[in-house]
Amino acid sequence: MVKPGIEEFCNVLIRTGCIRFGTFRLSSGALSPYYVDLRLIPSDPEAFKRAIGFYTTTLERVIQQSSRLAGIPTAGVPYAAVLAYALTKPLLYLRKEAKDHGQRRRVEGILFPGDKIVLLDDVVSTGKNIMEAVDAIRAEGGIVKNAVVLLDRQQGGKSQLMKMGVRLIAYATITRVARVLLKLGTIDSVQYREILLQVTE
Repeated sequence: MVKPGIEEFCNVLIRTGCIRFGTFRLSSGALSPYYVDLRLIPSDPEAFKRAIGFYTTTLERVIQQSSRLAGIPTAGVPYAAVLAYALTKPLLYLRKEAKDHGQRRRVEGILFPGDKIVLLDDVVSTGKNIMEAVDAIRAEGGIVKNAVVLLDRQQGGKSQLMKMGVRLIAYATITRVARVLLKLGTIDSVQYREILLQVTE
């Protein structure tokens, strides 16, 4: 059964050319025969508006129990900024590395001990970037129990985050997306199998 809205999400991927096939190295270091680049979406205002809608729908499950939104670099930051503004929530964002001057922080923004933070990123594979963000926020006293992404590549990120006490909430999984893209004729059966062979959970 295809989740309502997944076909619309797939149409955004198609329209913006976000999914590509070849040989790609992911941020985790792993090689993949396909790549989903959701950093292209903000360059298309209509697609960006729809993506914010997908995030908003997903955030409804956790936003009331959260103090602040935090964007993970770099792809999560523009989404987090727009969502924080739209939902009237304070914004934090993380640096890839602590700066070597000033306060030498990885977390930018006002963060009080005990604040409940929802992390936002675009795509998760192994969960490495989100786990590093969890560690950085917890080191400054923040509480992280939820992370929201548009797409879960289903390559271990969900289970790894669960071990840290963090629930991953994804608008879509790559399995569902691949099924719709095959149905729409955007990918062929070989590409569909290549995607599914990468799925580990």
